[in-house]
Amino acid sequence: MRDDQLASIDCPQRKQPFSAVATKFISDAIFSRQVSVVVDSKDRYGRSIGWVYYDDKCLNEELLKAGLAWHFRRYSKDEKLQALEDEARANKVGLWQDSKPIPPWDWRRGVRE
Repeated sequence: MRDDQLASIDCPQRKQPFSAVATKFISDAIFSRQVSVVVDSKDRYGRSIGWVYYDDKCLNEELLKAGLAWHFRRYSKDEKLQALEDEARANKVGLWQDSKPIPPWDWRRGVRE
């Protein structure tokens, strides 16, 4: 998924805590499975931004449920996605086990507490 982006969510960056876990989750979820991608838009670099579906599941949503992504509220007002993140946070699932998880958009800017 390096050349394309998942719509409305943001996963940990390489070398960021839980990055490898999120990558493995994606691999385990879709490896050798039939997937469909619904392209939502293109980013400024021409990469597709979309929704990935497999086995009657949405990968974007499954990553939020597993606590391996943030709902990217800057670009999405989807209440269902926010509820999935909120539930994972409340249950301290995945990256929400960390006492101070750093959002990927801050990590990319060099914020490292």
